[in-house]
Amino acid sequence: MSTEEKYVKSCYTGQEISRRDMLAGVAGAAVATVAGMTIPKAAFAGVERVVKNGRINQSVSRWCYGKLSLDELCAAAAKMGIKSVELLDIPDLSTVKKHGLVCALLNSHSLKDGVSHKENHPECLAKIRESIDAAAEYGFPNVICFSGNRYGMPDEIGIENAVTALKQIVGHAEEKKVTICLEYLNSKVNHKDYMFDHMSWGVDVCKKVGSDRLKVLYDIYHAQIMEGDIIRTIRDYYEYIGHYHTGGNPGRNEIDETQELYYPAIMRAIVETGYKGYVGQEFVPTRDPLTSLAEAVKICDV
Repeated sequence: MSTEEKYVKSCYTGQEISRRDMLAGVAGAAVATVAGMTIPKAAFAGVERVVKNGRINQSVSRWCYGKLSLDELCAAAAKMGIKSVELLDIPDLSTVKKHGLVCALLNSHSLKDGVSHKENHPECLAKIRESIDAAAEYGFPNVICFSGNRYGMPDEIGIENAVTALKQIVGHAEEKKVTICLEYLNSKVNHKDYMFDHMSWGVDVCKKVGSDRLKVLYDIYHAQIMEGDIIRTIRDYYEYIGHYHTGGNPGRNEIDETQELYYPAIMRAIVETGYKGYVGQEFVPTRDPLTSLAEAVKICDV
């Protein structure tokens, strides 16, 4: 399975669709997309800077904005004060660089068939290595990694297998000064059977690998579904977290007053840990997408 075919659960249809399929909706202005609507050029032209404080380095996930070209999303992000457009493939990196932005998190291998199963190790490690090399070439910080699904495997065996795989590649990450970020996803709503669905799983892998170049991607939306207790978890495990994702719960939509998480307090907790990495906005807008993105950026600019 190719990098761009990582699966994401659609909030609208309940069907599993790929990031590639989401982005394919760009052709044809009348077609509804994950972003919900066509972006009027006038609205794009009116984008203004939102970031005032800048204590949180903000990023935006490409797959959530399928109606915008990458050039348009980068231009809008730069105007708002967002520093990164993330979850990109290697051919996209020059576009981000052209706009003076970072790709805070590069794609790598399959979400379902990840490092928790030995038979996946050759492909996963090759993809991770390729993305590490590209990130290093462009001066970008992180590459994503997935546990993959259980397929009946006990967690302790999955941890052992993940550690075996990641020990083979983490030295290369250290040499290239790129961090591998192992993503925490929920197995209750969006990613049935995904193995790394509790923080302790990922922290255990990080401890056993024993490198600062392996961290957890702490997705706040997914963590809220599985365990909650977000701020305490951040305070207890911040040293193992290399990247954050946002998203409103329930629904993975806007992070405003329509949902149960209070992001200003969460962002302040992140700042208090001394975190200097990126927070990626990874929610699916239900309204005008650039308006929703600007509001989210303002909420997180504590």
